[in-house]
Amino acid sequence: MSTRLAVVNWRDPWHPAAGGAERYAWEVARGMALRGSRVTYLTARARGQKRKERVEDVTFVRLGGRFTVYPLVLLWLLLHRRSFDAVIDCQNGIPFFSPWALPRRVPVFCVVHHVHDDQFGLYFPPWLAWVGRVLEGPVSRWTYRRHAFVVVSPSTLRAVRERLGWTGPAHVVHNGSVIPDPDLEDAPGARGDPDLVCVTRLVPHKRIGLLLDLAGHLAERRPGLRLHVVGDGPEAPALAAGVAARGLTGVVVPHGYVSEEVKAALVARADLHLSTSRGEGWGLSVIEAAGLGVPTVAADVDGLRDAVRDGETGWLVPSGGDFPDVVERALKELDDPDRRAAVGAACRAWASRYDWERTTARLAALVAAAVHRYGDATGEGPAGEGPAGGSPSEAGAGEGDRRDDGRRRG
Repeated sequence: MSTRLAVVNWRDPWHPAAGGAERYAWEVARGMALRGSRVTYLTARARGQKRKERVEDVTFVRLGGRFTVYPLVLLWLLLHRRSFDAVIDCQNGIPFFSPWALPRRVPVFCVVHHVHDDQFGLYFPPWLAWVGRVLEGPVSRWTYRRHAFVVVSPSTLRAVRERLGWTGPAHVVHNGSVIPDPDLEDAPGARGDPDLVCVTRLVPHKRIGLLLDLAGHLAERRPGLRLHVVGDGPEAPALAAGVAARGLTGVVVPHGYVSEEVKAALVARADLHLSTSRGEGWGLSVIEAAGLGVPTVAADVDGLRDAVRDGETGWLVPSGGDFPDVVERALKELDDPDRRAAVGAACRAWASRYDWERTTARLAALVAAAVHRYGDATGEGPAGEGPAGGSPSEAGAGEGDRRDDGRRRG
């Protein structure tokens, strides 16, 4: 009998504000469908999107907007509460609190990409930021206390333990990656002066101002340098205004949203990929760049310090460090053809360890174990564990994926 699975995520991959979290949810959803599960993807509805459709054997149900999606999804789950054997509940700042609407026997895996506690203040007024932190922390701990977290990196695991106070089961299941063949005809001209690229959503915590500071400093030292910014978002007008105000027209080239093929071409022709983000869950763009043989210079912050192997597949800028100096040092190293070849090979080898098939296999093992163990039970797990607990073997743990059950060792 096939597993009936709900995947709940703030947006779907075709939403205009979609990012890495949407890629993760979609790859898991379609991967589980390929394994025979009946998958329903619950999400928000952007203007022009259908309320319900079927894509690659995944049924999409779109409800509400940025905030109204949360209560509407809960209501929908309540009305269909006996229609699912398991739920993957993705937290984008706050989760959907799906256990409130489900029978106790249904295991829930709360997927956490990164902890948002210090980011709420960038987007919301103080009172609403406080509400966000309470929902992300104490309310989430209580809601999912009988279930398990799935986190995408060791950094996120530490963050949910130390900053959210989560003591329950937690499983590290990394992002995968798909590296398209770049069409170099869509890329800039032949290599000469340094080409840098930044693939990012244009949102406040990505620190677009720091990226412009970096471009300004480097342009003074290397007049022919170009920085290609690939991505869209609410900070796009600020990026355009900053480029004009700083006299960086022709130095910083905003591309906005582009196809996967054009994005791959822009990255493949670059000497370096950059990330000025103040924190990530993992760093999907870093791994995709590595798959094309392009190293990354990034801040030494959560997520990015896991995705970049400092000195091997890129360079990390320590807290208080100077981004331009690190980028300049990296470019000087890459001027040596042997060093460039070694770094490119290390990047490709690193990226080859991550693929969506493996990601889906880990989550499928978790879901299957939980459904098998608790599908006909009352929901009371042994020794205080919830339905989504289980042993490391049940979690399908392997190299690069681990389970942390929350028990402290003295």
